[in-house]
Amino acid sequence: MTNTDPHPTIEAAPAPAERPDLIADDRQAIQVAAELAATFAEGSAERDRDRLLPWRELESFSRSGLWGMTVPRAFGGAGVSTETLASVIAIIGAADGSLSQIPQNHFYAIEVLRVGASVEQQRFFYDRVLAGERFGNALAEIGKRDFKRRTRLHRKAGEWRVDGKKFYCTGAIYAHWIPTLVVAEEEGRDVTYLAFVPRNAPGVTVIDDWEGFGQRVTGSGSVEFAQVKVEPEWIVPFQASFERPTTIGPVAQIMHAAIDLGIGQGAYRETLRFVRERARPWLDSSVEHAADDPLTLHQVGNVWLRLRAAEALLKRAAKETDAARADMTEDSVARASIAVAEAKILATKASLLAANKLFELSGTSSTFAGDNLDRHWRNARTHTLHDPVRWKYQAVGDYYLNGKRPPRHGAI
Repeated sequence: MTNTDPHPTIEAAPAPAERPDLIADDRQAIQVAAELAATFAEGSAERDRDRLLPWRELESFSRSGLWGMTVPRAFGGAGVSTETLASVIAIIGAADGSLSQIPQNHFYAIEVLRVGASVEQQRFFYDRVLAGERFGNALAEIGKRDFKRRTRLHRKAGEWRVDGKKFYCTGAIYAHWIPTLVVAEEEGRDVTYLAFVPRNAPGVTVIDDWEGFGQRVTGSGSVEFAQVKVEPEWIVPFQASFERPTTIGPVAQIMHAAIDLGIGQGAYRETLRFVRERARPWLDSSVEHAADDPLTLHQVGNVWLRLRAAEALLKRAAKETDAARADMTEDSVARASIAVAEAKILATKASLLAANKLFELSGTSSTFAGDNLDRHWRNARTHTLHDPVRWKYQAVGDYYLNGKRPPRHGAI
């Protein structure tokens, strides 16, 4: 029977059938990502057009070992650099923007564990990751203007329980664990934690109600928690990790910049293909092929340079982030945060430029529904709205002009 519910609830993902391959080092991570991207590019237009959740592709992604590549070496992972993490995300994003965003919060949770969890918690959850289990997220809430989080962690009959509703829960549909931002009252004040909630726990409901016109198969819908029991060892300090300088914020943001860059690179590749194979030269150009039009060549070169500049800033930001990881101080984390903000600004601009120029340089036939090339613009426009770039300009300007460090949170 066909499910006609426009916002169906989603059953939990099955447990991994086998442990994934282990990524040995940075070089292998890049190589595996490139191989996967070649397969993910096939069918990406159809998945977006028909909103087909990429379960098969995601299983291949998980089995490749890439979801465990940031687990520290001390716990059995490859402990790859931030530059490699960003590169892998961009490589996948050029093939399919949704597939590059789905693991973003998985890697975010790994970083939160690295910074703020106990050794016992790290050992437990890192082993779950290396066994092939995926983290989603339930961080954001909508409906209120004060940004206060209303999903509560409280004790009932001696047990910890979670109650609340979240939205923008990218990856939760596909997850085995849902790291959930919760608020607990302690000594008369609210304290924030990240509670790792099993996806199949009684009281967890995942609803496929994401209706954005872009990033259509990220599974960024709602999660509801009704008296969901969590064990104390699944509760990780979160607020405390922002009361001191840590790299959680820069790592979170550099992944967003990498997603944008990858989407832009994918749009650029489509531009090259379409102009070479199908576009017609303008009648005043006096050339036989669109690829020889001098004004087109100028614009193609401009897009390429913007993307290359964004990539260079991304690599620089990754190096600053790794430097801050090695020595987390007020100044090192501020430098990393500003470098990432710079990369995010340029990746946003370059991604949107590439997606726009795809149509401008390819002509009217590039808008045909059968090609679904508009997915690149829709993906770029949707994802670059994740947080306002105008505030990143403000942070960069304040840092260089007034020496003011940026605020410490996941959006800078």
